[in-house]
Amino acid sequence: MESLSNSNLLQRTFRFVADLLVPQDCFVCGGASQGDAVCGRCRAELPVQPPACPVCALPTPGGEICGHCLREPPAFDATHAVFAYGFPVDRMVQALKYHHRLALARFFAECLQQQPAPAADLLLPMPLHVHRLSERGFNQAVEIARPLADAWRLPLELAAVRRERDLPAQAGLDRKARVANLRGAFHCDRVLGGLHVVVIDDVMTTGASLNELARVLKRQGAARVENRIIARTP
Repeated sequence: MESLSNSNLLQRTFRFVADLLVPQDCFVCGGASQGDAVCGRCRAELPVQPPACPVCALPTPGGEICGHCLREPPAFDATHAVFAYGFPVDRMVQALKYHHRLALARFFAECLQQQPAPAADLLLPMPLHVHRLSERGFNQAVEIARPLADAWRLPLELAAVRRERDLPAQAGLDRKARVANLRGAFHCDRVLGGLHVVVIDDVMTTGASLNELARVLKRQGAARVENRIIARTP
């Protein structure tokens, strides 16, 4: 396990060094971007999140709380998304997760920093199962959360919560199936009595993973769980 951890650390270090040393072109248009992952022109055209439910971030007229959250409030208390999950944000997220475009993690962190800083006690990236982590070599939520922790001056919690089961892909499952699939997926070793926890994740689809994680955090005493995500699917 130690050798695997060292190998992952070396891989991540190499990718970060490569990102720093190799001039970056704009991921969207391929043009010059002065070393940024996305040029200013393309950045201005990305699909921003429309007015949305403050709890689950689904678009609603005037940003009102949606009917589903009123009828069945989730375990988390709030969700803030930067973008709608559409082109080219969907390609950007996939490039980060599956093609190691780590410069995009820094770009996404910068976008999240433009939101008001949370009045929180703890920053928690959505955890990956150890098998998924070993395959990918990094957790994209962690790479997004690191600069946020520095910018918001919040402790970054990487060890207290673990993913207990390596679940099959959630794509294609409806909300009810996702919820059932995720029961018992997370375990938290830390007592969180009265703490306000901010969870960082890349994409929110049905919210089942974030809801299950929030349920576990609340069971450990968290007073409030707020999600900050890159993109919300409609």
